[in-house]
Amino acid sequence: MGIISFVGFTLLVAVISYYATRKTDESSSDGYFLGGRSLTGVVIAGSLLLTNLSTEQIVGLNGDAYTDGILVMAWETLAAIAMVITAIFLLPRYLKGGISTIPTFLERRFDKTTKALTSGLFLTGYAVVLLPMVLFTGSKAISGMFNIPGLLGVSSWAAVWICVWGIGIIGSIYAIFGGLKAVVVSDTINAVGLLIGGLLIPIFGLMAIGDDGTIMSGLAKLGTDHPEKLNAIGGPDSSIPFETIFTGMMLVQLFYWGSNQQIIQRALGAKNLAEGQKGLTIAAFIKILGPIIVVLPGIIAYHKYGAGLETSDVYPKLVADVLPDVWVGFFAAVLFGAILSSFNSALNSCVTLYGVDIYKQFFNKEASDRVVVKKGKTFGVILAFFAMFIAPFLIYADSIFGYLQTVNGAYSVPILAVIVIGMLTKRVPAIAAKVGVIFAFVIYVLYIILANGMGVISLHMLHMQAITFVLTIIIMLVIGKLKPRETAYEQLYTKQVDVVPWKPVKIVGGLICLVVISTYFIFS
Repeated sequence: MGIISFVGFTLLVAVISYYATRKTDESSSDGYFLGGRSLTGVVIAGSLLLTNLSTEQIVGLNGDAYTDGILVMAWETLAAIAMVITAIFLLPRYLKGGISTIPTFLERRFDKTTKALTSGLFLTGYAVVLLPMVLFTGSKAISGMFNIPGLLGVSSWAAVWICVWGIGIIGSIYAIFGGLKAVVVSDTINAVGLLIGGLLIPIFGLMAIGDDGTIMSGLAKLGTDHPEKLNAIGGPDSSIPFETIFTGMMLVQLFYWGSNQQIIQRALGAKNLAEGQKGLTIAAFIKILGPIIVVLPGIIAYHKYGAGLETSDVYPKLVADVLPDVWVGFFAAVLFGAILSSFNSALNSCVTLYGVDIYKQFFNKEASDRVVVKKGKTFGVILAFFAMFIAPFLIYADSIFGYLQTVNGAYSVPILAVIVIGMLTKRVPAIAAKVGVIFAFVIYVLYIILANGMGVISLHMLHMQAITFVLTIIIMLVIGKLKPRETAYEQLYTKQVDVVPWKPVKIVGGLICLVVISTYFIFS
């Protein structure tokens, strides 16, 4: 029954996505990369949430919550503040310039070499970290829920390989041959299912551990037996010390929601600024509820199983144990959709970055839109196969989510620093941007080697990201003072979309920030 409902729901989403996108002209860059600049607020919100809320989040964060408790909610709740900042300050500037990629903005503000450096960093980060991570965590989830080793009579290692390649091939078809609109339509459908299914896990989990089988008795049991797991203020030895919230944590969130091509591409495809801002704020509000789905099940699992599980096995085991059989197929299909979403969203962004920023810039400047899209698709196929080969070896990583956030800093810090300088200054020259990108990348990679590879440095990675960011900003400002641009940079309005803001965006954004702050008072 579970397998039938899984296949049925997955096929339903594919058919709806096909019919919703069959009239989009995907031979043009805007049509393929930005969904024809036709995305509305609800569609943007659904795609943002599902692109983010995939198995590297659900499996990874619940695994960390199993170990560290509710303090890991910072990865979710603080994202809402970053989304508000993006909606009010960053998105208007992006849409005014009519850009399809973040490096395109940096080319206009600085030069082509800066664009190439940032595109290269994005592509490297996606290929080596994000795509393999999504495939690995997805394979663990599907394998655990359906007991693939027992079903097929293979080892756990072989089951991971089978699931990785299955997810990778299907996701590649969506992303490479369907374009952004196919991605966001399937995202929106799966987002509803994921919210429903994701909420069912803590509900059934709490009922399973409660003395009288009710949700409230389950919550009371956690509060009584594990109060330390419900403290959001992390100590100095925790995975997220409280002070890191004010250093690297907000930088990570601002990069992810405000300048990460995989995420911001949804908002760049908005039909106008107002719809883009609506999408970001709707997603921000729902994001506050994220810990119910990506943190609470991990704490329930700790109570139910005790210590000793592998963090990547925590969530799949809980789902298989507490979810009624009739729901398993549906939730697996929704989770499969979430896996595909993150994979194909990152892959679609890679295709965009390569086609627009690399191929047309350095290999064929006269290439038509049709040729750019074709070459981007070819690159996407190669990248997908590369990620599928790497993914199974992540089984050797200690903390999936911790690994992801640590390595991400190698490209997030340099790119965010250059974007901030590009937006807030007018005379800092291109040479400063190039020096800044290289400096930040080298310094942070050295930190990873010394801290994680050799154990020489014990500084928390979020603090290191903040230090690297500040030093990079200072270096670029000093170069700008010593060797400023001859003329001040002025951003031109391309008039590709209407940039009249959504009137209540600041009020709604302020309310969202107040709710986020209040959660820390409640769980402290």
